Amino acid sequence: MTQTRTPISLGDEIPAVEFRLTRDTLVRYAGASGDFNPIHYRDDVASSVGLPGVLAHGMLTMGVAVQSTVRWIGDPGRILDYQTRFTRPVVVDPDSGATISVAGKVAQVDDESGTARVDLTVTYNGETVLGKAQVQVRLVSA
Repeated sequence: MTQTRTPISLGDEIPAVEFRLTRDTLVRYAGASGDFNPIHYRDDVASSVGLPGVLAHGMLTMGVAVQSTVRWIGDPGRILDYQTRFTRPVVVDPDSGATISVAGKVAQVDDESGTARVDLTVTYNGETVLGKAQVQVRLVSA
């Protein structure tokens, strides 16, 4: 089987992407994940626990954000590791939803191990929602 190396250099930027989340998105994600915490779909419950509104699931936000790297690298099997910290919630308005913006840059290339690290910047309403979001990718595809 022939292996091809994706040309990746330190400082390369991955295309910026925006993802729109709606309340329907949250309901679908709840069904797929089994996370039916009502703060993700009921305004009254979110308000009663002091939240500014219905929140997107943290793992949904994390999963959406890594899609920019998956699209860029061209193969989800080349994602070796993905880590982040949740820094702010994403409030999903019942009418307008929420738009998450994702940008990324190659912060490290290790030719010896055949890997690169992509650092993601993930924002909502101009504020960072995922901190230290780092994706380790394999440079060679089978």
